[in-house]
Amino acid sequence: MIKSYNSKIMQIYEEDRISAENSLKQRRDEIEKNIPEIMKIEREIGMLGIKLSINMLNGSMNTDALIAEQKEKITDLRMKKSELLVGRGYTMDYLELQYKCNKCKDTGYIGSEKCPCFKSKLLELYYENSNLNRMLKENNFSNFNFDLYSRTKEINEPKSPRKNIEDILSKAWSFIEEFADSPENLMFYGGPGTGKTFLSNCIARELIDRGFFVVYRTSEELSSDFKKIRFENDLVMEEILLNCDLLVIDDLGSEQITDFSKTEFFNFLNKKLLRGSKMLVATNNGLEKLSQLYSERTSSRLLGEFTLCKFYGKDIRVNKNIREKK
Repeated sequence: MIKSYNSKIMQIYEEDRISAENSLKQRRDEIEKNIPEIMKIEREIGMLGIKLSINMLNGSMNTDALIAEQKEKITDLRMKKSELLVGRGYTMDYLELQYKCNKCKDTGYIGSEKCPCFKSKLLELYYENSNLNRMLKENNFSNFNFDLYSRTKEINEPKSPRKNIEDILSKAWSFIEEFADSPENLMFYGGPGTGKTFLSNCIARELIDRGFFVVYRTSEELSSDFKKIRFENDLVMEEILLNCDLLVIDDLGSEQITDFSKTEFFNFLNKKLLRGSKMLVATNNGLEKLSQLYSERTSSRLLGEFTLCKFYGKDIRVNKNIREKK
């Protein structure tokens, strides 16, 4: 799905540069038609620049004085050009290339390092095609409804589903507010329909709005990704999964579990934890069941390295459907 993102991003940069050059040509044609004196000054500046370069290379007598004189002429002409542009209602940089990103001049790189705008374009491409982009239109904090959770304390649980979700939501907001500085990971577990995926998406939406790169994968999709990374050498996929700001793994334990998937999941989980790359895991399985599904080493990391949040109560999807039909 995302194997060709790098080439697509470079194509976008090329299109941006071509667009900037075409736009400049149109502006120059406009000024040539409306204020030809400005273009005459532009040509004079160009000729002086050539003469200045020649004199600097020749190194003849009185070169310093000549260079200083030509530099002064160029400065005077530039000032005159700016005054004419501003006087006719144009900006001073109207006849300069105008990039979308002035840091990298729409190349994607500053020296040998990727420009911050590269990540922004990667985000745009990823979310344009992701399931997450569609889900977050509905699954966000503005649609969170506490009334779907009962205030009645359940047997064998320390508090009511309503009080429990209020406490979990408080942890979720702490996770969001401290995201940039905290190594915390979250694991939501409990029965189906208790709000785990919904709250995961709410957190994802909030972090995306704050400029973080969030990747959403179901456990089945993640298992498929491991095969692509291992057998197709999909390094772009591996880089995104390992280095995204937050990886949301939904429905853990619902995938087809094999020796291969268990080994790959442990290795991946271990890499993420060692890098301090954050995760949010949601599962319909209880903690004991998770320990049975995965290896002891995997269970140890899931239960020991994540903040555990237990969801319980009636299926809120059913409750919501009943309310809407009343």
